[in-house]
Amino acid sequence: MTPAIVVFACIHNAGRSQMAAAFFNAAADPAKARAISAGTTPADRVHPAVVVAMQELGIDLSAARPQRLTGDVADGAVLLVTMGCGEECPFVPGLNRADWPLEDPKGKPMKRVRVIRDEIRARVAALIAAEQWA
Repeated sequence: MTPAIVVFACIHNAGRSQMAAAFFNAAADPAKARAISAGTTPADRVHPAVVVAMQELGIDLSAARPQRLTGDVADGAVLLVTMGCGEECPFVPGLNRADWPLEDPKGKPMKRVRVIRDEIRARVAALIAAEQWA
């Protein structure tokens, strides 16, 4: 059986969606599901504060590169979780969609980035526990 694909998307693919995909891939059974992340207007790199916040939990995003959310990226996915890209996120027929209204960590102090990170981690854990992609 091919693992289900979950796409996490935000505007710049430099913060929220990167953290969500990393948490998902660290916790989910890779035989059941895997995550990718993308953005509607990708940044040049993952926000440095996000890299630091994730390193604090043992997850290395230093080599992660933002990518554009296209129909091809979402092709084959079973769930699209959006985080702030709203109407800019493409509609993919047959793809379940959830929206998580999360604050963008860009330019925020580390204390706030950690709060956002921890909220994303909790949401991802709940998503995995519910196997929402199945």
